[in-house]
Amino acid sequence: MAREQLQVLNALDSAKTQWYHFTAIVVAGMGFFTDAYDLFCISLVTKLLGRIYYYEGPEKPGSLPSNVSAAINGVAFCGTLAGQLFFGWLGDKLGRKRVYGMTLMLMVICSIASGLSFGKEPKSVIATLCFFRFWLGFGIGGDYPLSATIMSEYANKKTRGGFIAAVFAMQGFGILAGGMVAIVVSAAFNAVYPAPAFEVNPVLSTVPQADYVWRIILMFGALPALLTYYWRMKMPETARYTALVAKNAKQAAADMSKVLQVEIEEEKVQQSETQRGNEFGLFSTQFLRRHGLHLVGTCTTWFLLDIAYYSQNLFQKDIFSAIGWIAEAKTMSAIEEVYKIARAQTLIALCSTVPGYWFTVALIDKIGRFSIQLMGFFFMTVFMFALAIPYHHWTMKGNHIGFVVMYSLTFFFSNFGPNATTFVVPAEIFPARLRSTCHGISAAAGKAGAMVGAFGFQFAENGIGVRNTLIILGAVNFLGMVFTFLVPESKGKSLEEMSGEAEEETTATTESALEAGHGVRTSV
Repeated sequence: MAREQLQVLNALDSAKTQWYHFTAIVVAGMGFFTDAYDLFCISLVTKLLGRIYYYEGPEKPGSLPSNVSAAINGVAFCGTLAGQLFFGWLGDKLGRKRVYGMTLMLMVICSIASGLSFGKEPKSVIATLCFFRFWLGFGIGGDYPLSATIMSEYANKKTRGGFIAAVFAMQGFGILAGGMVAIVVSAAFNAVYPAPAFEVNPVLSTVPQADYVWRIILMFGALPALLTYYWRMKMPETARYTALVAKNAKQAAADMSKVLQVEIEEEKVQQSETQRGNEFGLFSTQFLRRHGLHLVGTCTTWFLLDIAYYSQNLFQKDIFSAIGWIAEAKTMSAIEEVYKIARAQTLIALCSTVPGYWFTVALIDKIGRFSIQLMGFFFMTVFMFALAIPYHHWTMKGNHIGFVVMYSLTFFFSNFGPNATTFVVPAEIFPARLRSTCHGISAAAGKAGAMVGAFGFQFAENGIGVRNTLIILGAVNFLGMVFTFLVPESKGKSLEEMSGEAEEETTATTESALEAGHGVRTSV
């Protein structure tokens, strides 16, 4: 490119914000809405599943055994990790568009299927649920690298961070929707099928119709994904993939002109289809030298973040019960308990989770990814230790509101912080031919952290108590702050500048010119 990018890429970087950008945010973002809904709504119904399928007698309400609870919460993350690696790699091999529809349909089918069961016995119900939630996670996993890569490759240089963060911010609305759907469904069933509290009548406190409640909540996740399938299929392949990987700049210009109001002179596009060299692979020493530390940085920060983030999200119901914010299970009926857990989690999402995402969208292109991530990890560390060290104080009557406020602030600074930036940065700093793969690897490292959080918190809470578990999560957040220094700042730079592709083009063009010049001199 001789320090000038392909015309089509220049046009993308300098394009004004247009209606199609917002369309792309919604279409890509609805995948994340569904992702968050499906991954987090399970935490709303696990206590109900325990009451229905693991009745323990009149002494206390039934609850899921630790291993079953960990499996239900964690199996989707296993699928997500596999999906991120597989679809991330496939997105670089086949193109973003061709793979994008597969992930969405898999999510729709498995969302519906996870609400169905083969048999009525606890083992068959849980086995069916875990099987379909694994494949649901597999589809969700593909959405991470593809949505981030597609949005980064469509966006202009000035607002790219905000656009990618806006796609990810739909996750906040998905968490909020999960809580609201659970509130509406449980309130409706509670009104139609009223039941006494467990301590009044242990058997009648769980009405037979409660079995429909968790199924409806889980199956509702298919609806938003299904609604956006048509528009996702209509999206053209990204111009950067077509120009830099498929090496068809003319087609890239044609595709882009269909959706963005930019025009590129055809002869200039044809001239820009130059021979490209120096295309190192993922396992080459050149990639290791140029991007190795960057990949370590994106993987470790995402891994450490998700240990804390998913622990807090999936088990906040247990923490709220431990401090007394949610009443003891025996004082409620089964459906009433779903309602109160959903109400608590919806309040947290509304007051801290959703605002945190949109603070990032508004400020990421002003103060930068690095600063937001560092600040987020710092405050997550501070608030986690502030909750953990005087933990006994927070459990005393009258102090619950203070605990909930500080707990909410950890969510706010995770979303106005590393939860958003760890998603944005891997989509910006790697070459186009490896971008989806590297984002998938980084996201898979995050889901490995989520699995540690989902499985580990369950046993840590029972083994060492909530206070010590919160101290460990504080230390994890501090390590995330340290590893943030491995991640480069991409604010205001083009994707090709960050990935080094502009430099590759310069080198390749210069070498070609020297060879041509040498050939002319020798022929004379």
